[in-house]
Amino acid sequence: MLLSSSYLPPVHYFAKLFAADGEEVQVEQWDHYMKQTYRNRCLIGSGDGVLALPVPTEKADGPKCLMKDVRISDHGDWRRVHWNALTAAYAGTPFFLYYEDAFRPFYEQRFPFLFDFNLRLVELCCRLIDIHPRLVPTTDYRPCEPCAADDYRERIHPKHPYTDDPTFRPAPYWQVFADRWGFRPNLSIVDLLFNMGPESLFVLQQCQKNENHR
Repeated sequence: MLLSSSYLPPVHYFAKLFAADGEEVQVEQWDHYMKQTYRNRCLIGSGDGVLALPVPTEKADGPKCLMKDVRISDHGDWRRVHWNALTAAYAGTPFFLYYEDAFRPFYEQRFPFLFDFNLRLVELCCRLIDIHPRLVPTTDYRPCEPCAADDYRERIHPKHPYTDDPTFRPAPYWQVFADRWGFRPNLSIVDLLFNMGPESLFVLQQCQKNENHR
C-alpha cells in the first residue's frame, strides 16, 4: 500500500492502515509538495463547525520542493494555536485527558521537517488505536496509478470525496458536538480517538467495505 504523508490524517487514511495491519505501508516522501492537501492540514470538529488547522511551511528555494525537504515554519505561533484549538474542541470528550500527554509534546518540540513530524504523529495514533502497520518511507518516486488498488496517495485528498472509494464507508460514532451539528464524517483521526478511545479500533473495522477484516 502507498499513502501520502499527512498531518493528523482523516479516518479514511486510518481505515487503510487498519486494513494493512501487520503489513508494510509505504509513505511517499519523494513527491512534490502541494498545498491545500492533507500533507500540512487536518480537519477537526469544533463547536463552531469543521475547523481546518494548517501547518505553515517555509518557502522553497525553487518552484518545486520534495516532500522530504519541506521545512516547518514557526510563523503565527501555530503550535500554540493548534494545541489551543484541539483543547477547545475536545476537552469535553471522554478521552482527551487520557491521551493529551501523548500529543502535547508534538506542540512543544520543534520538528524541522514536515514529513518527520507527520510520520511520528501517525505512528503515535497507530499505537494508541492498537494497529501495527509497518510504516516505511519510500526510497524513490513511482508515478501515481489512479487505477492501482493499493495507491491512495491522491485518492485520499480534501478535494476528492471519500465516496469515490468503494472500499470505505464512514461508520458513525459519538461526537461531542453531534447535538449541534449532527455526525460529521471523515474528520481527523484525533476526532475519533478523543471521542471513542479504545473503541476507535472497532469503528475503523466498521469502516471497511469489501475488504478483508482483520
